[in-house]
Amino acid sequence: MSEGNVAADQLRLFIERIERLEEEKKGIADDIRDVYSEAKSQGYDAKIMRQIVRLRKMEPHDRQEMEAILDVYKSALGLA
Repeated sequence: MSEGNVAADQLRLFIERIERLEEEKKGIADDIRDVYSEAKSQGYDAKIMRQIVRLRKMEPHDRQEMEAILDVYKSALGLA
C-alpha cells in the first residue's frame, strides 16, 4: 500500500468519525429542544432557562464580573 493510500484512508476515517459525531450532536440537540418544549408546556420560560444554563456553565468569578458590568451598563442607560 502506498503512502498516498494510507493518508487517504486515514483522512476518510477522520471524515467518517466527524460525520458520526455530527449526527450524534444533531440527535442531542433535538433531545435538548424536546426538553425545553416539555418545560414550556409546563409553564416555564424556555428563554430564561437557556440563560440559566449559560450562567451555570460560567465560573462564579466570571459570572459576578459579567453581572457587575451589566449593572453598570443598565444604570448608565437608566434601566436599573
